[in-house]
Amino acid sequence: MNVYDTANKLAEEIKQSEEYTNFKKYKNEIESNIELKTKISEFEKKRQQLQLLTIKGEDIVQEKAIEVQNIYADLIKDDTTLKYFDSEMKFSVLIADVNKIIGDAIKDVLK
Repeated sequence: MNVYDTANKLAEEIKQSEEYTNFKKYKNEIESNIELKTKISEFEKKRQQLQLLTIKGEDIVQEKAIEVQNIYADLIKDDTTLKYFDSEMKFSVLIADVNKIIGDAIKDVLK
């Protein structure tokens, strides 16, 4: 089996994983609900802005962090949104773990 075959097999296994199927399911549910989709999109924009301020080392106004936390707290009152965020996190962890395994295997040539 060559590397490309293995990569394709890994891609198929990821698509069959519980993490992928759950994330896809809840993402589709969010996509079909314009109101939730809009609220989540606005939340993501505010969260990214807050992250950029943090990366730039700018003084983060505590009010902005609290605003993002409050928006998130409001969003997860909806069961579908809570499941969406939970499944997104679990899928992200899966992908990060796979990337780490691959990275660790080839780190000796990346130094």
